[in-house]
Amino acid sequence: QVQLVESGGGLVQAGGSLRLSCVASGGDFSLYYMGWFRQAPGKEREFVAAISLGGAVTYYGDSVQGRFTISRDNARNTVWLQMNSLKPEDTAVYYCASDRDATSATIRLHNAYDDWGQGTQVTVSS
Repeated sequence: QVQLVESGGGLVQAGGSLRLSCVASGGDFSLYYMGWFRQAPGKEREFVAAISLGGAVTYYGDSVQGRFTISRDNARNTVWLQMNSLKPEDTAVYYCASDRDATSATIRLHNAYDDWGQGTQVTVSS
C-alpha cells in the first residue's frame, strides 16, 4: 500500500496550463503503475492518463489526448500531469492512483487501482 498526495490544482483561465504533482510514500514507487483520474460534480470518475512502471508507455483519455502529458520520476517518487490548453470542461477534482497489476486492458479502469490520493481541485474559467 502506498500513500499518495496530490498538489498543483487551482483556478486557471481557459487556454491556460497547470501542472499537477503526486508524491508517493510507503512503497517501492517503481513497482506501481500510476494513473490520473478526474471527477466532476454529478459525473462518473473519468480516466485521464496512466503511465507504465518505467515511464516508457503512456495512455490518455480521448478528451485530453494531445493536451495533457503524464510523466514520472521513480527516484523522486513522483508522477506529474502537465495540462495545457485547458477548457472549462476540464474542471474537476483530479486524483492520482496506483496499481501494481495493471495491464493494457485494465489501466484505464478506476476500479483496477488500489490506492488513491485525496484529490486536488482544478477549475477552468471561460
